[in-house]
Amino acid sequence: MNLLEAFGLSLEDLLPHRGRMVLIDEVLAVDRVAAVTRCVVKPSWPMAGDDGIGSLILVELAAQTAGVCNGWDRIKSQGLDSDKTGYLVGIKRARFTVKALALGQNIIVRAENTYSFASLREVDCTARCQDCSIAEITLQLFQVETEHGSGKE
Repeated sequence: MNLLEAFGLSLEDLLPHRGRMVLIDEVLAVDRVAAVTRCVVKPSWPMAGDDGIGSLILVELAAQTAGVCNGWDRIKSQGLDSDKTGYLVGIKRARFTVKALALGQNIIVRAENTYSFASLREVDCTARCQDCSIAEITLQLFQVETEHGSGKE
């Protein structure tokens, strides 16, 4: 049983993504401040080619991992039926140590909220493959807040 199932939740409860745009395979840890996910590079991912995929996809993996953490916080504070909508509004910093990811490669991503003001958040993210750091990314996010946790505005 994965971590989310233990709490009666799914990735679809936390993220607005569906179908092949859900890139996370497993949530390893999550709380209101941080999340850790595992992703396996797949040929079905956007921008994937026969040899793999460019490292720019790590920005989306970081954003989805941040979405897991912030979705968890949203559910805890506003309820399961609250609006999942969130926006990546800026990439403050991104440093990649690889040019591409190979198909089948396991990626561990950690996202931690480092600053929050109203609906805005800044999130520091790291991506690792085996024991090597492959990216450090700082994202700026906007989370839609709903009235009284109703999921409707």
